[in-house]
Amino acid sequence: MAVSKSRMPEFLWALLVLVMFAHVCNGFYLPGSYMHTYSKGQEIFTKVNSLTSIETELPFSYYSLPYCKPQGGIKKMAENLGELLMGDEIESSPYRFRMNVNETVYLCTTHPLKEHEVKLLKQRARDMYQVNMILDNLPAMRYAYQNGVTIRWTGYPVGFTPEGSKDDYIINHLKFRVLIHEYEGSGVQIIGTEEEGMGVISEADKKKASGYEIVGFEVYPCSVKYDADTMSKNEMYKSIAPVNCPKDYTESQIIREQERVSFTYEVEFVKSDIRWPSRWDAYLKMEGARVHWFSILNSLMVIFFLAGIVFVIFLRTVRRDLTRYEELDKEAQVQMNEELSGWKLVVGDVFREPDHSKLLCVMVGDGVQITGMSVVTIIFAAFGFVSPASRGMLLTGMIILYLFLGIIAGYVAVRMWRTIKGTSEGWRSVSWFVACFFPGIVFVILTILNFILWGSNSTGAIPISLYFVLFSLWFCISVPLTLLGGFLGTRSEAIQYPVRTNQIPREIPARKYPSWLLVLGAGTLPFGTLFIELFFILSSIWLGRFYYVFGFLLIVLLLLVVVCAEVSVVLTYMHLCVEDWRWWWKAFFASGSVALYVFLYSINYLVFDLQSLSGPVSATLYLGYSLIMATAIMLSTGTIGFLMSFYFVHYLFASVKID
Repeated sequence: MAVSKSRMPEFLWALLVLVMFAHVCNGFYLPGSYMHTYSKGQEIFTKVNSLTSIETELPFSYYSLPYCKPQGGIKKMAENLGELLMGDEIESSPYRFRMNVNETVYLCTTHPLKEHEVKLLKQRARDMYQVNMILDNLPAMRYAYQNGVTIRWTGYPVGFTPEGSKDDYIINHLKFRVLIHEYEGSGVQIIGTEEEGMGVISEADKKKASGYEIVGFEVYPCSVKYDADTMSKNEMYKSIAPVNCPKDYTESQIIREQERVSFTYEVEFVKSDIRWPSRWDAYLKMEGARVHWFSILNSLMVIFFLAGIVFVIFLRTVRRDLTRYEELDKEAQVQMNEELSGWKLVVGDVFREPDHSKLLCVMVGDGVQITGMSVVTIIFAAFGFVSPASRGMLLTGMIILYLFLGIIAGYVAVRMWRTIKGTSEGWRSVSWFVACFFPGIVFVILTILNFILWGSNSTGAIPISLYFVLFSLWFCISVPLTLLGGFLGTRSEAIQYPVRTNQIPREIPARKYPSWLLVLGAGTLPFGTLFIELFFILSSIWLGRFYYVFGFLLIVLLLLVVVCAEVSVVLTYMHLCVEDWRWWWKAFFASGSVALYVFLYSINYLVFDLQSLSGPVSATLYLGYSLIMATAIMLSTGTIGFLMSFYFVHYLFASVKID
């Protein structure tokens, strides 16, 4: 009672602070960067990101083409680890706006185009490369109309080639439409640092902060033929007469040698009712919600079907057999054992050490690490803590989580090793393998892909400096934490087997068909849970679409965990019933074999949905990244199935009384 009294004031203080905070705060906005307000006439500069194409998947620097450069020189913008790994190269640009001032502006005129520049421009235009611009952290959006349907794109094309023509034309005039919202609310307090942070809209400060918020950024590109000699006499940012985009290609700027290209742009500011917290809605409009729900209902049907099988196994078969077995006296049990068949006959072999036990422990440890990383990341993303405005933060967060979850991976792997071996000897080797197994596979694949990207001069190539950063994170954080986890695993109590293992292994009866065929077939059930959502994820990665339905993804992930556990339990029981006591690896791959179907589906997606992807380099990159994804899925799903099967077998044989 004394304890509860002493804690009461602490509770009241916490409640009081919460009430005061709720009274002070009018709104709390987590996703994205904090709000910027601009005064009329204030200068705002856009940024440019890498040129990207869904045909090649090879990003290139914006300034690899003969575009206008900013007066103060090209400056690299702040980047995080995730942006660098994704191939983003955000740089300053010469496009300058003045808040709420509509104007048409001359930018620059290039020198006469050389042969290699013409060749490069033509190649980028024909490969459908897009220029990606950013204003106040919003990507430029372009609207296209096809067959009466409005299609949204981010960025605008480098150039275009008219049908039936051999000539290519460059986009050299941009019409920007900036949506602004006049801000007359209370003051804004900022929590966080740098550009990304959390904005708290407060009523505590009643001072008006008048200004404009940018809530939309649209671009309408066109090609205009200018008189280069006349235009080059203008200075940068000089106002010019409004430009009408020509409909006749003879008035467009052709790409050819010795041509001088003049770049211009115009900007129009339009007042909008869109509020700042809702400005990403246009990018994140969720299409195909019914398809997501169909995916979830489909998964639920699979779960209930498997749950019914598990229910029958436990209540009807296992419980009935155990009850009959325990009611017999010892002599009758001995006589019954001679007539019995099924899982009760492998009681002396079911916990026999599996082949390649160290590899199994290592893969289970890595699987726990990947599963933990995925679950935590998706939960944070589903609750809005990861915003598309924070480019690269999702990948950065996943890497940090993976590094720190090494301690759990080392603990699980070494404890499993102690359980199988009965001793802690060799735990350091297991811990080192856990720390290096999956990262080593990723490193080898990324290095091969990186050499390909270096050979193509792509910004997608990981710089040498970033390699050293990744190595430092790996060996200075992940490896020590994994070794610490392994050490803690040696101090924890090993899981005790409920039955003794015979010295001589029991012979496994011959079967009409290979057991691995059943194991591989079992992977189709988890894949049925995953494949619809997999389509949206692949489209997000390879077609440049925003993926922000993390709520659906979280539900699908939870359903996938349940299906993997049920599939492995059912398959393990089926193997034990035919007196096959080598269940360890089969339990792992019963659910882990879903990775095979994921990889095959990725190939199917490449052939039928990425038909525009051109060249062996692009296909190699796609297959390399798909292999990394499939490996991670195999380790994660296999671990879920194995741990559930281990618990099931332990519980099953702990229920049998053996002298």
